[in-house]
Amino acid sequence: MRVLVSCLLLFCLSVSALAGECVLKTTRTACPGKEKESFSKCNGQASCDEKVAADSEKDCAEKAAKSCDNSRPNITKSKTVSATFDGKPVSGGKNVCAAERPDYNKCE
Repeated sequence: MRVLVSCLLLFCLSVSALAGECVLKTTRTACPGKEKESFSKCNGQASCDEKVAADSEKDCAEKAAKSCDNSRPNITKSKTVSATFDGKPVSGGKNVCAAERPDYNKCE
């Protein structure tokens, strides 16, 4: 039984060691007068970094692209998102959010 538990523990530790560090750098542009609400996801700042679990650079890039989604178009005008995986820029360190997204520029 101890051998089984030891093997499971070793397996769990080795799986987490395979994942790299994916850091998403998000900068929000708030709708006029909505800065406090828009920036609340970054502790009141326009920009912040968020570490997310990713198995590869490709996985990190996909998570960065997904984070471009704007769930609050009346509050946040747009976002820019870039990413690093294990300290190396993903997609050349460029913004992965398309400027012409249908959920951007919807301020009232």
